[in-house]
Amino acid sequence: MSKKQLSLFPQQLPQVFNYPFPSTRYQGSKRTLVKWIADTISDLEFTSVLDVFGGTGVVSYMLKNAGKQVVYNDVLAFNHSIGLALIENSHEILSQDEIERILGFDQKAAYPTFIQDNFKDIYFTVDENIWLDRVTSNINHLLSHPSKQALARFALFQACIAKRPYNLFHRANLYMRTAHVERSFGNKTTWDTPFEMHFRTFAAEANRAVFDNGQSNTALQRDALDTPTGADLVYIDPPYLNRKGIGVDYRDFYHFLEGLVDYERWAEKVDHTSKHKRLKRIVSPWNNPKTIHAAFEALIQRHRHSILVISYRDDGIPSKEELRTLLLTHKKHVYDTKQSKKYALSNNRSNELLFIAY
Repeated sequence: MSKKQLSLFPQQLPQVFNYPFPSTRYQGSKRTLVKWIADTISDLEFTSVLDVFGGTGVVSYMLKNAGKQVVYNDVLAFNHSIGLALIENSHEILSQDEIERILGFDQKAAYPTFIQDNFKDIYFTVDENIWLDRVTSNINHLLSHPSKQALARFALFQACIAKRPYNLFHRANLYMRTAHVERSFGNKTTWDTPFEMHFRTFAAEANRAVFDNGQSNTALQRDALDTPTGADLVYIDPPYLNRKGIGVDYRDFYHFLEGLVDYERWAEKVDHTSKHKRLKRIVSPWNNPKTIHAAFEALIQRHRHSILVISYRDDGIPSKEELRTLLLTHKKHVYDTKQSKKYALSNNRSNELLFIAY
């Protein structure tokens, strides 16, 4: 391969960032690494791309910026909403009137109370829970266009995360926000900012992020091993499983957002024995050291005819050497590069890996 033969981005790299991705606080987001990823794959020639574990959509959005035909995929409903809003959507935005209707209160409406009834003193205050029930209902019933619903949900997700300690829903820790203690960090101001103000800010960010790249882009919600084949390049950023066999369960981290998307069926999905009212567990082969090797093998086998780009970490399962061996069973050329990174909620610094196989 040579830069003379292959080119992903015309001329200079900054062209892929004409439309900046909205601010995000999601665990595992590649936001701080996306420029490095773009630069690393700049020699590759492709037109279509499948993002198997789309997550926050940062990498898909970068590739959409680059004029590629993008298929975004994620099995989680809240992530799929992000993909609908920012990847598949090319022109729909929320009007000011629609934003006011979402935030409004209809005296005649019988608003649901699921969050108020089930999440008291867990994540948000009583008044905030009332607000969430109302706004979620308004999004579901006042917006008929899927892209507009997705944009509104994106803003709602961002607002919820901004008001959460550690930006997660992994434990019941509302007390961290409400305790009257002296603080040495600035999160208190963000936590105390009203939901409505956050929503307006993030809705405006989402609107600014909508653009048409001239391609027909798609957002899917499928299991990774059910994703469509045939893309020129397949990007794989699976949940991380560390060397101790402990995995990252994004469904558990963000179960509250998952519930917001499927509000009508939330009640039947909640594990009421859990202190923080997480969703009932769903077994994933990507979070189990006994099954993750087979999952990788099946996914690579499925997309063996595409250029494969895999994000992982150098202290994970499978190991760097195991991944390389697996890729070499299907590809003649495999190389990797690394970037040092300090991860949130971890005292360890490890290397982010990027494998490229063709």
